[in-house]
Amino acid sequence: MNQALIGSAKIPEAESQIPPTSTADLDQALQDLQANAAAWIDVSLDERIALLARLRASTYKTAERWAKAGCAHKKIPLGTPTESEEWLGGPFTTLRNLRLLERTLREIRETGAPKLPSTPKTRPDGTVTVEVFPSEKWDPLFYKDMRAEIWMDASVSEENLPEHTGMIYREKAKGNTEEPKVALVLGAGNVSSIGPMDAFYKLFCEDQVVALKMNPVNDYLGPFMVEALKELVDRGWLRVVYGGAVEGKYLCDHEIVSEIHITGSDKTHDAIVFGTGEEGARRKAERDPLNTKRITSELGNVSPVIVVPGPWSQSDLDFQGQNLASMLTNNAGFNCNATRVIITHEAWQQRKDLLDVVRATFDRTPTRAAYYPGAQDRMSRFVGAHPNAEAHGDTKEGHLPWTLIPDLDPSTEDEICFSTESWCSVFGEVALSAESTVEYIEKAVDFCNNRVWGTLNVALVVHPKTMKDPAVAAAVDAAISKLNYGSVAINHWPAVVYGLVTTTWGGAPGHTIYDVGSGIGVVHNTYLFDRPAKAVLRGPFRMSPKPPWFCTAKNSHNLAKKLTAFEAEPSWFKVPGIAAQALKG
Repeated sequence: MNQALIGSAKIPEAESQIPPTSTADLDQALQDLQANAAAWIDVSLDERIALLARLRASTYKTAERWAKAGCAHKKIPLGTPTESEEWLGGPFTTLRNLRLLERTLREIRETGAPKLPSTPKTRPDGTVTVEVFPSEKWDPLFYKDMRAEIWMDASVSEENLPEHTGMIYREKAKGNTEEPKVALVLGAGNVSSIGPMDAFYKLFCEDQVVALKMNPVNDYLGPFMVEALKELVDRGWLRVVYGGAVEGKYLCDHEIVSEIHITGSDKTHDAIVFGTGEEGARRKAERDPLNTKRITSELGNVSPVIVVPGPWSQSDLDFQGQNLASMLTNNAGFNCNATRVIITHEAWQQRKDLLDVVRATFDRTPTRAAYYPGAQDRMSRFVGAHPNAEAHGDTKEGHLPWTLIPDLDPSTEDEICFSTESWCSVFGEVALSAESTVEYIEKAVDFCNNRVWGTLNVALVVHPKTMKDPAVAAAVDAAISKLNYGSVAINHWPAVVYGLVTTTWGGAPGHTIYDVGSGIGVVHNTYLFDRPAKAVLRGPFRMSPKPPWFCTAKNSHNLAKKLTAFEAEPSWFKVPGIAAQALKG
């Protein structure tokens, strides 16, 4: 594979909508945080629990204006199903994160550790797994028949698992505390919950105060972050600052900043660690970093979906075709977990039928404003390499079509669809030859691990009738284990793993700053495991009512508002209203 192509496509810097924070004000922000870092460490469990409850209340007060601002910027018409994206990817998930952190801290106060929702199990290969979803009585109501596990690092056993749960709070109970630290969080520009949730991880899971630099793409949301998290700001534990690469470099290099967390591209990571141009390439090759601070990151993925052949009905094809299309259309394709490569079995007779449903779904899904800089150029690069690329959906100025590139050649070493995250509304399909379903699964796993760039997330779609074959079931189980990804989702979009929050979110373990891949470390992880290896989501092959993240859902905007209100303050009295909206499709 051509190494020059590996990784994220180059993304030009967006024009700021809020003026960059001056150097003097950046210095002052960091000095304020430094002055209050020790006080944050000393905040008791009781105070943190109360604080999280207050943050939920203040965040919910901003929720509607926050979501509407996102819609305005992305040119999403209010009152349409697409509006749901700005609720679910913004205040809904943020509120859920706050609520589940509060629950964890209550459990630590009561018992000394988070209360796990299931008994840990050990797989035949010795891997310890903990089911972390459903984690409370509400979950089966809203995520019917979905389950999620965290698989632990090989060093974790059932016996020593308690030693790897609770993170800073376990150490505090022993009288051990970290030195006060100021963390820099470089926020993402696509999904509005990423920045605040990354900040929560540093604050509540790692005991570090935070400078959150907004990405120029969505810096208009900064004032909402300040309002929602006002108490953190007022007490000197959070600062929200603005600017582009210049301000980002100044902050990364600043002596007050101890640690950095990035959500973005591997190109940004390498520029921070090694510098740019020939000098940066030399430093990386010689393992001579400019910036030696601890850096954690989530850096994207060419997200594959392995489709296991089976006896699919037309209803099955319709559901899963819409599922695959929705994984790309959400947020106009500007998601690190968007479908980028569909992997199929060449001999499967229903392969074309499934792709035809994907095409039909694209054709009836309104195209979107390409709000992320450079999207047209990236699309042109992919389409230019593939004359057979199919454009679907009516487009207008500023929009890009939903684009499918079928029949990719799996033997092409420098195939851009395998090596480069497109970061726009395009994906490819590749068919692998195999003598049996078991052989196909094994080849697909090898293809993902060795030919497709990134280790963030992968999906595997398999019919329940297919799973009745013991050999296939064993092959699927082995695939889940062997797939070198931070999240493996069965039958559903891996973005659900992001949204559950009890699960971990990040690349597969093992990356270093010299080969950073999809990043180092995890976020979310509200049970506070310190040695997780991957999250595994298992969901039903078909769901009814239709999930609200489907692009074909007709009432998802109203449902999303109800779900957001629920996360702000759960109540049985709210459940009938949620059910009524869900049943409207």
